Amino acid sequence: MSGPKRSRPRPGLGSLFWRALRRRCPNCGAAGIFDGWLKMRPECAGCGLHFEREESGYAVGAYMINIAVAELLLVGVGVAIGAATWPNPPWKALMYGGALMMAVLPVLFYPFAKTIFLAMDLAVRPHQPPEDGTSDPPTG
Repeated sequence: MSGPKRSRPRPGLGSLFWRALRRRCPNCGAAGIFDGWLKMRPECAGCGLHFEREESGYAVGAYMINIAVAELLLVGVGVAIGAATWPNPPWKALMYGGALMMAVLPVLFYPFAKTIFLAMDLAVRPHQPPEDGTSDPPTG
């Protein structure tokens, strides 16, 4: 007969987001949660957290974060270049550079957007491992 299973303490908000920004499991900090750059593994090997929820529209949160960050960076770079080169900003360079940024930035930032959205979800709904010691099934 085994004693009660100890649960990990709930990570603080700073820990959740710091881990997410390093492409680690926001819940436990384990590395290796991605297969390649864009594909996230189904669950964390360290704590058993399922990354893909089966809830309708769950993936949209990561997409929204991804697009918002890409657009904010585009506007910031555009304003900075425009202000630095005023009164003759390089309009063609801004136009083509902006198009290139909007094609490349979402691909580069996507894994971070997924882990950041997962950290946001964990901040609202903390991970609750099942009492029987098995990994938890996807919620939904």
